[in-house]
Amino acid sequence: MGILQRIALVLTIIGAINWGLIGFFQFDLVAAIFGGQNAFLSRVVYGLVGISGLACIPLLFAQINDTVQDGNRQNPRNLRYSTEFGEETDLSKLKDD
Repeated sequence: MGILQRIALVLTIIGAINWGLIGFFQFDLVAAIFGGQNAFLSRVVYGLVGISGLACIPLLFAQINDTVQDGNRQNPRNLRYSTEFGEETDLSKLKDD
């Protein structure tokens, strides 16, 4: 994820928090900080949040990488659990008489 996508994601999260505050408490944090909904700075923030939401659309369709990198395992698909979960070997036949 590039730096611009991270900035867009942060601005989108800020917008989501602001909308949550509006929905639950009828409090517009951006308007309170920047001097009302019609103030120039508030409109800039609202515009940046909107553009950020559009910039985050490709994240919906990005391929998710489920591969976990583990340097200790050579081949994670051929795991052998015989020492932990396998049947125990009958060692009574090895006993010396």
